[in-house]
Amino acid sequence: MPEFMTTDGRRIYYEETGTGTPLLCLAGLTRNSRDFSFFAPYASDLRMITMDYRGRGRSEYDPDYMNYNIFRESHDAIELLDVLGIQRAAILGTSRGGLIAMTLAASHPERLAAVILNDVGPVIEPTGIAKIMAYVGTRPAAKTHDEAAAALKHVMEAQFPGVPLETWRKQAEIQYEMRDDGLKLRYDPALRKALLEQAASGTAPNLWILFKALRDIPTGVIRGANSDILGSNTLTEMHSCLPGLISVEVPDRGHVPFLNEPQSLDLIQKVLKNAA
Repeated sequence: MPEFMTTDGRRIYYEETGTGTPLLCLAGLTRNSRDFSFFAPYASDLRMITMDYRGRGRSEYDPDYMNYNIFRESHDAIELLDVLGIQRAAILGTSRGGLIAMTLAASHPERLAAVILNDVGPVIEPTGIAKIMAYVGTRPAAKTHDEAAAALKHVMEAQFPGVPLETWRKQAEIQYEMRDDGLKLRYDPALRKALLEQAASGTAPNLWILFKALRDIPTGVIRGANSDILGSNTLTEMHSCLPGLISVEVPDRGHVPFLNEPQSLDLIQKVLKNAA
């Protein structure tokens, strides 16, 4: 099982496939490297690298849950690139992964060849935050992946109309592990404590400053047309801040697009062509 040890002693799982332009894929808040399985069939000409953040997927839980933050996680990403001997990589960041990409643009711009933000920007809509906090750290009521798939389809249908049940079945397997007593989260439930305590501390970073650090890096944004995390007004402001920014809205998708949509694939390809 491919893994490395961080400088503070945490074991981090990663995967690497293919050759070509290095593309580091960073998943969402509670997600893991398997989230990019929808995109993987279209990445045969890339050196595709995925990682499970500390406390997620197959990576080790951190006994200090306050280390579940975008600064420590961005440092882990740099350490992975160092382990693999990659000096510069493009970043495909979904949600939390996009925030980490923005953090890397501010701290290590020389390591970034290009950035694609999947349904995230410098403003996180309050309705989206409320929805996230309603489920983070809570074990699903569903007892099987089939039950979880049906629940996901029911909850997500308004934002993802027409997505077939088999897709939600695959997503359920990505998000939940089957145990004797039902489904288990594929991440440390203490992530919820980290979010609450970090929010209460009032020390959240200024995301606009991090976003503006992308000014000299080829950047694209994918927005689900029905997203409750990245608002259309925020996307307009993002274009005003970065005149070279390119973006696309994916119809019939909310937070987050699966990245196998034609619009998503086209934007990813365009950004990677500009990668220096």
